Amino acid sequence: MYGDPDTIRKILTQSGDTWAVVGLSSNPKRAAYRVADVLQRYGKRVVPVHPKAETVHGEQGYASLADIPFDVDVVDVFVNSDLAGPVADEATAIGAKAVWFQLDVIDEAAYDRTRAAGLDMVMDYCPAIEFPLLG
Repeated sequence: MYGDPDTIRKILTQSGDTWAVVGLSSNPKRAAYRVADVLQRYGKRVVPVHPKAETVHGEQGYASLADIPFDVDVVDVFVNSDLAGPVADEATAIGAKAVWFQLDVIDEAAYDRTRAAGLDMVMDYCPAIEFPLLG
């Protein structure tokens, strides 16, 4: 419902290659760690965003989106739904082109705000699942 095929394809193939992954830490047991690895295999630059600002998959981490000193194309969100709305607002503030809320991350008001601000958005989907389906 919150990820039509055209928007998914556009984000994955046309929105740019720098993806900030919010909630990405160095814990290999977390879904964000595994999905970031898949994103890298598909040619995306993964920028970890986590309060610890750890280096993950060879990329310097940052404590917040606002701390990233270069442009971000897509913000991939791995936080609880009640924290996701402010992240979407930050993505808009930094000039991202798209926001991707991971599986089970749902905030309909944030979805509406983000789309109204002109960003592409997908919610309750996973790019690691969607990339192989592009064909």
